[in-house]
Amino acid sequence: MGIRQWPADERPREKLLARGAEALSDAELLAIFLRTGVAGRTAVDLARDLLTRFGSLRGLLTADRRRACEAPGLGDAKYCQLQAALEIARRFYGETAGPGTVLSTPTQVRDMLVARLRDRPHEVFACLFLDNRNRLIAYRELFRGTIDGATVHPREVVREALERGAAAVIFAHNHPSGVAEPSAADHAITRRLREALALVDIRVLDHMVIGDGQAVSFAERGLI
Repeated sequence: MGIRQWPADERPREKLLARGAEALSDAELLAIFLRTGVAGRTAVDLARDLLTRFGSLRGLLTADRRRACEAPGLGDAKYCQLQAALEIARRFYGETAGPGTVLSTPTQVRDMLVARLRDRPHEVFACLFLDNRNRLIAYRELFRGTIDGATVHPREVVREALERGAAAVIFAHNHPSGVAEPSAADHAITRRLREALALVDIRVLDHMVIGDGQAVSFAERGLI
């Protein structure tokens, strides 16, 4: 039986409109996105199959293109849509701190950076540029690397900071492994960046390493 033949209060779209998105299961939410099923399987059936195959919504959304497109009912088009939906969500939560926002606590910064950098398949090095009152000027992702690391060039960081008139910066990068513990290389690049920025009187307030839903703050550990 197709979804259209289900009772109205059991159809995912009608259920969402009547009770809100929070009332839907993961499979029902995914079914709305998928729109159609495959031969002999409704969109809800297909969604349940995908959640079983990948273990969770997060497992599906973070699967690489090859693995995702091998799943029945998916392909390049739906993979692109899933990635776009994930990026929209990431940017939505990242906007909790926009230009002009005062970043006064590590917790506030951590929430913003986890939303933006968690679950990236490659390493990303980002900077928050702040004015002399700790108001956010801009968030910029400056360097991207493979899963093994990113090459960070201090001269580029200094140039960006000067162009934006920053008085202070906060660094952040993710560990695709999910382990947020800073490496020896993380400590080394932090020292190099602090030294380079000190030459132009720009303060380094923190460096956060983002792991699997958690973050380690250099400032909180007394390393800045």
